[in-house]
Amino acid sequence: MKKFRMPVVGLLSATLLVTGVTGAQTASADEVSPVPLRALAERADLRIGTAVDMAALGEDTTYRRATGREFNSVTAENVMKWEVVEPTRGTYDWSGADELVRFARERGQVVRGHTLVWHSQLPGWLTAGVQDGSIGAGELRGILRKHITTEVKRYKGRIQQWDVVNEVFEEDGSLRNSIWLQKLGPSYIADAFRWAHAADPKAKLFLNDYNVEGVNAKSTAYYELAKRLRAEGVPVQGFGIQGHLAIQYGFPGEVAGNLARFERLGMQTAFTEVDVRMILPADAEKLATQATYFRGLLDACLGARSCRSFTVWGFTDKYSWVPGVFTGQGAATLLGEDFGRKPAYGAVGERLAEGR
Repeated sequence: MKKFRMPVVGLLSATLLVTGVTGAQTASADEVSPVPLRALAERADLRIGTAVDMAALGEDTTYRRATGREFNSVTAENVMKWEVVEPTRGTYDWSGADELVRFARERGQVVRGHTLVWHSQLPGWLTAGVQDGSIGAGELRGILRKHITTEVKRYKGRIQQWDVVNEVFEEDGSLRNSIWLQKLGPSYIADAFRWAHAADPKAKLFLNDYNVEGVNAKSTAYYELAKRLRAEGVPVQGFGIQGHLAIQYGFPGEVAGNLARFERLGMQTAFTEVDVRMILPADAEKLATQATYFRGLLDACLGARSCRSFTVWGFTDKYSWVPGVFTGQGAATLLGEDFGRKPAYGAVGERLAEGR
């Protein structure tokens, strides 16, 4: 198995190190900076992406400039999720998703669609109808098909990859007991891929989940699912590894081996939601460890022919989702709250510069 190369302080990162234990950076992302990550990624034949907070994109000029400058791929953090695009049955709101697609087109970025089928962030009218029995199994299947078809067709030719089915397994490898499994049975997974493929045959279609970086019960369940579905002719074309890590839990093992087995199935792989959180406050040692984690995942991606996309789940701590979900944790992204570059930014840049 390929070993991960840990970062060294070279010319690219010489100005990116933290000063002291406060986490303050020596350089602002708006000052003269190293070669943008997207330029380095293009030389390495990689899409380097970020999830985009659309409110920040509209209101924060520093955030907007950095999104365009550093990344050649973008993912909607929330505005393509079902509760946003169809808050009332039959009434759609595509404004945020349309704006992201327009922003990306103007800046030569590709778009990852996130996400079509998930157990979370569903519209209230749907969950209430299933709960009270007013939406039965047959109608629910039709609703799901319509949702997938409508959204994928709207952005046909403008979405490079779709996270079609998101987070369908538990940690032990059993299927998540979602409303989809309860009402439709496991066949909903294959159906979702077939419907998405019919709506846009050129988009690459992904399974996507967290805690599947290395070889474990959960990632193996995905491997067996993908193997079976592909044998049945279901257009499952990619495996998305979210990459939400925490330094207090250690770096996952067998990441390269995990990518390799999906590659052997003929699938693409991607890191889709990478961030590396820590128990606050941050200090120089924690930030240095964080940098090795970012680089370790990127190293695995660049070492795999099948991995052509590496996306961070937000790039600045100013807008990170982590503190709101994990009490007492944060500092999970490449840039600080002031958009200063952290050691992780330097580590990512250095690894991209090395190429494949």
